[in-house]
Amino acid sequence: MLEIKNLFAGYGGGDVIKDITLKAFPGEILTIAGPNGCGKTTLLKAIARLLPFRGLVTLDGRDIHSFSRKALAQKAALLGQSTQIYFSYSVFDTVSLGRYPYSRSFLKGLTKNDREIVENVLLQLGLTDVKDRMITELSGGQLQRVFLARTLAQEPEFILLDEPTNHLDLTHQIELLSYLSYWAEKNNKTVIAVLHDLNLARRFGNSAALMSRGALVSWGKPEDVLTGDILEEVYGLNIKGFMLESLKKWES
Repeated sequence: MLEIKNLFAGYGGGDVIKDITLKAFPGEILTIAGPNGCGKTTLLKAIARLLPFRGLVTLDGRDIHSFSRKALAQKAALLGQSTQIYFSYSVFDTVSLGRYPYSRSFLKGLTKNDREIVENVLLQLGLTDVKDRMITELSGGQLQRVFLARTLAQEPEFILLDEPTNHLDLTHQIELLSYLSYWAEKNNKTVIAVLHDLNLARRFGNSAALMSRGALVSWGKPEDVLTGDILEEVYGLNIKGFMLESLKKWES
């Protein structure tokens, strides 16, 4: 279980997120929603220990500061929003980078077990047919799936995803989140996903957290958190009314 208590974090000495307390459980997806700039990405970076923070973050009851970088990488993986490419690797080689935390020396190459894990992840995400292509040749949606495959190849206990459906069409968004839901439940792993699409957040989240201005507004079951009144207070818009009105157009 991932547990966060009284978490404060930010940049340049200023706090972006303030006094966040919540839990994420094995076998489940916790979705995080909120307006732009409310601190969702900062929260993920703090959990991944990429930002200094005040408060407590524990994995299975153990303070994350007690893990070495390599040991933490075997426990938790972060997939950020950026799809910037620094090196032109093949799809297979890019996904193989997820095995680095388990290698004594990356120069020794992949073991048979590493290759089997990479091949299986490529198959699950529908990337087998492009595994030998260079990532510079891929579309934004394909590249996003490659980076997710690299994250899954890391075999972490916890996956932190910042807008994982970026660059994906609706079909691939649903396929991706369906697979993550299956992966979490089957392997008793935890997924924390920042999602702007409230329909997806409510549909695929076992639990949900709603943030505003760096604070946690509500946390619990999606049907209790992502309600009309709470969303209108946070977004300043009658989102439920807007969605219901949109639904009528589909029924006409």
